[in-house]
Amino acid sequence: MVTNRPRIVAAGLLALLSIAGCGTPSTSANTTEASGGSYGNCKVTGKRGEFTLKPVVADTLSVQGDLPSPGWWNGDTVAAIKDGYEYCMAATIAHRAGLSKLAIENTPFDALVSGRTQNFDMALAEISITDERKKVVNFSAPYFASNIGVMVKKGASVTAGNIRKLRLGVKQGTAGALWVAGTLKPEQQPKVFANDSEMSAALQAGQLDAAFQDVAIMLGSAVKSNGLLEVVGQYSTGESYGALYPKDSANAETINKIIEQMKSDGTLDQLSAAYLSKAFGGDPARVPLWQAS
Repeated sequence: MVTNRPRIVAAGLLALLSIAGCGTPSTSANTTEASGGSYGNCKVTGKRGEFTLKPVVADTLSVQGDLPSPGWWNGDTVAAIKDGYEYCMAATIAHRAGLSKLAIENTPFDALVSGRTQNFDMALAEISITDERKKVVNFSAPYFASNIGVMVKKGASVTAGNIRKLRLGVKQGTAGALWVAGTLKPEQQPKVFANDSEMSAALQAGQLDAAFQDVAIMLGSAVKSNGLLEVVGQYSTGESYGALYPKDSANAETINKIIEQMKSDGTLDQLSAAYLSKAFGGDPARVPLWQAS
């Protein structure tokens, strides 16, 4: 598959974007204790305690994310999240590190990628690895790839040829926001949203003609709309998702080893098949590839 999600938007570019629909982001947390070889609905794999970490909270892997996110973190509230690709990825890391508890915390995406959060061991939020972000946080090796997708109301007349003239929406602090401003260069200033649900709601309400976000995320949002929205195109960026660590994290090397092990033993492929294919409602590679002109 292809990769990408947010990239930190340079301050100068952000200043050019209007902040629309940016309510105060909610922050909430929940902790699940392993039981019978599972965390929530995730049946973990691998040898328990094969690796050793020094977590910020004893016997707990503390993970931050931009929650929920269909397919990646399933559930309508943080407390209801019990599975999904990234949730189960975190659960498996906790298991292989011998940690009994998995704590998840909802954190605004722009705070994650700008290094403005603390007291966590790692973040999983479909975060694209970029040189700009590496200045303030550390990343694991890539674990997933995705392009920037274009989501519209079902049946809308949006094409690669007319999209620059339309009313566009992007999520604050994302690779999509940067790409739209710096590469697509629309005639109207895009509206910027604090989260995916607000952007989808604005699209359904007719306040936008098209919304931009990683294709993997957009496909999940389109499925959740019950047919009101669809992903009609994608732009190639060549970027990849990585786990985000606090700058100079002492656990980075060990978590990297666990992630590489999960890639080589097929665990991540199994999670993709179990959660992403269902959430996407199809193969991301079949979404038409558009060219910016």
